[in-house]
Amino acid sequence: MAKEMHKELDVLKNEVSQMGKLALNMLNDSIESLYNQDLDLASNVLDRKETLKQFDYQIEEKALKLIMLYQPMAIDLRTLAAILKIITYLHRIGRYGKDIADVVEKHLSEKPIALNLVNLRHIYEHVQSMIEDALNAFEKKNISLINDFKSRDDEVDELRWAIFRECITYMIEDPKFITECAHYMMFARYLERCGDHACKIAEKVHYMVTGKHIEIS
Repeated sequence: MAKEMHKELDVLKNEVSQMGKLALNMLNDSIESLYNQDLDLASNVLDRKETLKQFDYQIEEKALKLIMLYQPMAIDLRTLAAILKIITYLHRIGRYGKDIADVVEKHLSEKPIALNLVNLRHIYEHVQSMIEDALNAFEKKNISLINDFKSRDDEVDELRWAIFRECITYMIEDPKFITECAHYMMFARYLERCGDHACKIAEKVHYMVTGKHIEIS
């Protein structure tokens, strides 16, 4: 019975990894659609929201079924508990990608981008690496990949406020930037929240591996 449970658990963990790649790709493509003002790419991100939702539902159902059938203990139970939390964070990350793409499609595709978005790219690169490391830590049960998440999360927070200050400056100098800057400040907040979700995934991975709770952000 234990062998069969571990086989099914491995399959489930693989599905979590697939969901993670989907969520991260949605976020990445939403940022690319913004920079390139690519309406087709933004629409493609929106089309993936149903697949993301189905991953969430199906993984949750399978995890609960494994708990019911096998009554796992120790790290197996912690793994299933972590999965039930991690899929929620992944769903939110993907949804933020969907939300960015939605704004690009409806509001930012008709005229050239007027502002310098270097800091927005930087905050995304930081968040992207955090999500990737959190997922790798989950797949490999390697918590060394998340040891520096506190400082990395602080860097994301600092970049978010740098974008806020930059946008305020633009808006004060010329009111024509107000709408665009409002969107960029919102995007920066979305990306910061994705970094927070990466930290929450890391916390659950740490608990899964060690049985001890930590707080990163």
